[in-house]
Amino acid sequence: MSDITELERRISAALERIGTGLDLLGQGTGATPGDDDGELTALRDALDAERTANAQLTERVRAIREKQETMVEALEKKVGRLTEQLNAAGLELQRQKQLNTQLTDANRALSEAAQEGVAEPHLINRSMMTELEALRVARAAEMAEMEEILSELKPLIGEVA
Repeated sequence: MSDITELERRISAALERIGTGLDLLGQGTGATPGDDDGELTALRDALDAERTANAQLTERVRAIREKQETMVEALEKKVGRLTEQLNAAGLELQRQKQLNTQLTDANRALSEAAQEGVAEPHLINRSMMTELEALRVARAAEMAEMEEILSELKPLIGEVA
């Protein structure tokens, strides 16, 4: 009989602890044990919503990154092309300066010969050849400039078409 009394006491103590735990659980969340499923469902829904939002943001970041990479590639190509054009124009300008110096020298020699009253055919030839080469260089510079203008217009024409 003492065993039965001891068991009753233990069962009563266990039930009291369970009741106390349920009371504390109910006070802490304002929910009853049956409401745990509803709260769990709400938390899962919130988690799914956050995952969806995260996936959308990840997709937007990927799209922005792709757009940025495309723009960077296009700008790098344009910078490369413009650098080539600038280098070509610089070379033509340097060549033109050299020819202008030669033309000035040839004209000075021709002028000096004319002042002395001596007509030197080789000076006239040299002056004419230098002037002709200067005209060719000027034309090449103009062609390079025209190519630069056309390269800028081609994308605009493509957009219109």
